[in-house]
Amino acid sequence: ENREDMLSSKSNRLTEALEEANKLFSGVSCAREAAMDAQFLVLASNLGKEKANELHSEMTAFDSLAFAEDLLTFMGINRVEVEENDSDSESISGGYLPSNAWHKLGEETEKYFRRAPSFHYMLGSFKSDPPVPRQRIERQRKAPGGEAKRAMPAQLKKMEESHQEATEKEVERILGLLQTHFKNDPDTPISFFDLVIDPNSFARTVENIFHVSFIIRDGFARLKLDDDKLPIIEPSKDDEGKKDDYSAGARNQVVLSLNHQEWQ
Repeated sequence: ENREDMLSSKSNRLTEALEEANKLFSGVSCAREAAMDAQFLVLASNLGKEKANELHSEMTAFDSLAFAEDLLTFMGINRVEVEENDSDSESISGGYLPSNAWHKLGEETEKYFRRAPSFHYMLGSFKSDPPVPRQRIERQRKAPGGEAKRAMPAQLKKMEESHQEATEKEVERILGLLQTHFKNDPDTPISFFDLVIDPNSFARTVENIFHVSFIIRDGFARLKLDDDKLPIIEPSKDDEGKKDDYSAGARNQVVLSLNHQEWQ
C-alpha cells in the first residue's frame, strides 16, 4: 500500500519496516508466522532492488578511447609525422612510438603483477585425445626340454658351424698325437706343458690348452702329478676313462692361470 513512499529516496520507511520485522521474528513460534515473514522478505528485497536502480551515481563511465589516449601519452607518443620531421624519425620505431615505449610500460605495470605465471601448454590449449593403449606382447616361453633355438642370421650360423667343426678336428688331431706317442713309449710320461706349449706363439698355446680340456672332459685322457708335482697327461684305456669320468666324485674342474711371462 505504501510502495511509492518506500521507493522515495528521501524516505526511510523500508529500513523501518525491516527493523520492525526483525523484532517480530524473535517471537515467531508457528509455521504460518514464519511463512509470512519469508513473504515479507521477498517483498522487501524487490523494493530494495527497485530503489537501488533509481539511484543515479555521479561516477564517470570507463571510456576506452580516453584510456588509450592516456596510455599512449605515458608511453611517449610522438604526434609529429615522420615525413614532416626527418631528424626525429631516426629515434622513432613504427612511425610514432619510441623504441623503448613498450619497455617503459612493462616496467610500470610489472609491480602490479607480482605473481607466478600460470601453467600453459606449449602446443596450445586444445583437448588432446587419450593415448592409444599398447598391445601387450607376451614373451615366448622356453621349451621344457632345453633352451629354445636362437634366431641367427644365415651367415653367422655358417660361421659358428665351421668354427665348431674346426674345433672338433683339432681335438681329434691332438688326441691322435697323444695316443700315438703313448703307444710308441708307454713307460715315459708325457708332460702336460710340453704337449700344449707352443714356443713360438702364446695364442696357440692357449688354444692347445682349450682343445686338451675337451679331451679330458670327455674321458679320453686324464691328468696326474709326477714326483715334482708337475702335471702329466696320459690317454685313458677303452673303458677306464668313461667309467671313471661319470662316477661320483671323478670329475674335477681346474682353473689354470698362464700369463705371457710364465709362458716365456
